[in-house]
Amino acid sequence: MSELASESVSIGAPSTASEPEVKAKKAKKNDKAVSRQQLSFGKRLRRDWPLLLMCFPAMALLLVFHYVPSLGNIIAFQDYNPFVGDDPLEAFLYSEWIGFGNFEYLFGTQAFWDSVITTLSITAFQLVFYFPIPILLAILLNSILSPKIRSLVQSVVYLPHFFSWVLVVSLFQMMLGGAGLLAQTLRQAGYTPPEIMTNPDTFMFLITSQALWKDAGWGMIVFLAALAAIDTSLYEAAAADGAGRWRRMWHITLPGLRSVIVLLLILRLGDALNVGFEQFILQREMVGREAAEVVDTYVYYQGIAVQQWGVGAAAGLFKAVIGILLIVGANKLAHRFGEQGIYSKS
Repeated sequence: MSELASESVSIGAPSTASEPEVKAKKAKKNDKAVSRQQLSFGKRLRRDWPLLLMCFPAMALLLVFHYVPSLGNIIAFQDYNPFVGDDPLEAFLYSEWIGFGNFEYLFGTQAFWDSVITTLSITAFQLVFYFPIPILLAILLNSILSPKIRSLVQSVVYLPHFFSWVLVVSLFQMMLGGAGLLAQTLRQAGYTPPEIMTNPDTFMFLITSQALWKDAGWGMIVFLAALAAIDTSLYEAAAADGAGRWRRMWHITLPGLRSVIVLLLILRLGDALNVGFEQFILQREMVGREAAEVVDTYVYYQGIAVQQWGVGAAAGLFKAVIGILLIVGANKLAHRFGEQGIYSKS
């Protein structure tokens, strides 16, 4: 009995001894937090000026090309005329203020709502058939053991991202157009080639395949970085327990990617009304306005091309407001499912 008692005391001793250590660590953390709070602004500036200097170019770029142009949204409430006055500032000051007149015109136009519906349809379609592809590519590429083969595949799938949309559409035209390689091969074999590049009914499949070929490889970079952060010992332990490849992917890989997937999904929902401009304006005449008219092309043809600057600005402001609402709503939904989202829950 005495031996058992001594063993129980010796076993329980480390746990009691660890409590002061935990308290000491907490006290050190609190002291560091207090010391950080007690530093004046000047001291923190002298300490962190190299980091601020590194961030300055990006901050200046963001200020000049994003925040300053945002002031131009005021023309959404004006009958803006850039030829009034002697400079752009006077054009802002002397243009007639019409309140929500541009929005009333915009919301009363059926063509605008058609472009919104088309844009949302394309976004929903690509969320299903485009968004998962970079995730699958990252998982497949991460499973390749040979570094040489992995780097070769990465280079091949990254390269199309640097092609312009003019080149991408031209390549698809040469391959799938009426005078392209596929059509000529089918004609020589005695078959009638399908209309791929000029068929409005399949235009959504066409633009999604173009986006996949161009940007799917580039989109997997973030997921590859997330995969690299997963502890490899988890895979080793699961394999030792008899878990196969699919179980390791389901219980280790996908949970490791979940936070990144939620973050990118929220950001994509924020861009629901922004599916691109060049890709659609290059193919608009081939398939017709009904199939290829998205919000951006509507702004160009109904705002900029006819010099209705206020209407174009109103459409852009509408896109921004809807994007903010979608991001906030999707982020709150992510909080409900226990994810952090793009910002932590207060």
